[in-house]
This record gives sequence, C-alpha cells and structure tokens, in this order.
Amino acid sequence: MPATEFELIRRYFQDATRSRPDVLLGIGDDCALLQVPDGQTLAVSIDTLVAGRHFADGHDPRALGHKALAVNLSDLAAMGAEPAWVTLALTLPAPDEVWLRSFMQGFSELAATFGLQLVGGDTTRGPLTVTIQVQGLLPAGIALRRDSAEPGQRLFVSGSLGGAALALRQRLSGTADPGLALRLDRPQPRVALGRLLRDYAGAAIDISDGLLADLTHVCRASAVGARIALDRLPLEPAVKRLAEHGDWQLPLAGGDDYELLFAVPADRVDALRRACESIGEPVSEIGEVTEDGELQVVLPNGRLMQDLPHGFDHFRP
Repeated sequence: MPATEFELIRRYFQDATRSRPDVLLGIGDDCALLQVPDGQTLAVSIDTLVAGRHFADGHDPRALGHKALAVNLSDLAAMGAEPAWVTLALTLPAPDEVWLRSFMQGFSELAATFGLQLVGGDTTRGPLTVTIQVQGLLPAGIALRRDSAEPGQRLFVSGSLGGAALALRQRLSGTADPGLALRLDRPQPRVALGRLLRDYAGAAIDISDGLLADLTHVCRASAVGARIALDRLPLEPAVKRLAEHGDWQLPLAGGDDYELLFAVPADRVDALRRACESIGEPVSEIGEVTEDGELQVVLPNGRLMQDLPHGFDHFRP
C-alpha cells in the first residue's frame, strides 16, 4: 500500500538534516519558527526545477537532490550570505519511495556540508516539480548586490566556464564525459568565496543563465558598461578547443555554470588574489567595468564580437 503524505514526511523529511539552535520550531506545525540573530540580515532565494524543462525524465534522483539545493545555495553565495535554513516543496506523480530516498540522500548530503536545516515544505501529487527556498544570514549592511558596480572596477569569475553546457550538449547527442557531467549534475556553490568577497567585491552575481546574460544584469542594475576579453576566460579544456574554432556559445551563454561573477576595486585586486588563494578558490580576471553603458566582448584577435549570444530565458521565443 502506498505511503500517505504524512508517512512520507515522517520517513524522509523529519530528520533529513541536522538541527540548528536558531530553529525554535521546525517540521510538524503550520509554520517554522526561526530566530534571526541581532545585527544579521536575512537573505532569501527560491528556485523551481521542472521535469522535462530543467531535467529529463529518469534523471538520477540523487544528483537531482544535490543540484536542486545547489542552485539555491549559489544565489546565497552571490550575496555573501551564510546558509541557515531551507524549505522543500515536492510535486510527485506517485509516492515512489525508492526515488524519494535517493533524492533526499543527495539533498541531505549537500545540506550537511553547509549546516542547513530543513524546516518545512509541502508534498503534493502532479507532474514532477521541485521547489526549494533557502534562507541565509549575513551581517547587516554588507550584502553583495548587483547594483554596486562602478567604472574602473575589475571583473572576475570563479572556477571555469562552459563545462556544464557542453555536458548537456553531449548528453543530448548521446555522448558523455563523466567529468563534465559532474559540472552539470553536481554544481558546487561557492559559499566560502561569497563570504570572502564581502571584504573585497563591489558587486556580484552567480552565473546561472550564461556569462553575458548575468553580466548584463549587473550592468543594468549599476547603470554601467563592461568590457571583457575572451582570451582571459577560464575554460574547461574541451570548451577551449571548441572556442579556438570560433564556438563561444558555451562559455558566454550556455548557462548552468553556477560560478560567481564579481567586480573588485582596482586597489583591492592583489589582496583579493591572495585571499582567494588562501582558501583554495581559483578566480580569473576577465575585464573591467566601464562607464559607457555598453557591453563589449573582445575576441582573441583584438576585434569586437558583433553578434553577442543570448543567455537562457524561459520565455524567449
């Protein structure tokens, strides 16, 4: 006999994560009660993943549990916030306990890495959909924001770009590189880097829809322009080989990188580099913020790219 909704909650959600002292009341009542410390700001982010849109039917549920949480944690990282609490809403076609056990394993493993407590959510029947809301904390007044970039600041990205998009391209064509597949299925949110950037960055955003799309968000919010050099982008080796033949779509607009893009005042660049090295977070300088309001992309031959690729947009025709 299939488990009821409340049996699923008891078996898979009630003790899915470790308890935190700032959770006054967690799963089991109409609301969770959470204690925000004095002098702290609450940062909140929510994302939805839909079967057939964000992941294929039959996708590994353990990897999905990881990624669904990771994409939210990446938003907290981009604001410099420390993860604290999470809620989970699952719409399931049927109460498949094998699938749910595996999904929650991936979810719980990543939650444990960052000290998150699952404090509530919802389960219902319907097309497979995962909605996660994360809440994080950071000292009042120091959040990293998109609207704080200024002309002359240097632009940096963490990690490497294009690997997840190439993995998706391979998967759709029936091939697979295991290393690239990890970039797509198990992105690693740059939480430690986000915390560090509170002392160095003027603006930040996570790269989810593609480098150019997310850089455009920063430029518009800050009323500035930007100039980046393609030969300075940190690329996965397989992506670099494609780029050398003129295919820049993956690193510029492929999406799913979940790296951080951030602007740093010129006089803080050297200190930033040393700080990032001390915590083992590779970062690369790719350009600068300008005041002309334009987004310029410089090709390796020194010319400007004329037709810039578009990033991901759910509602683009």
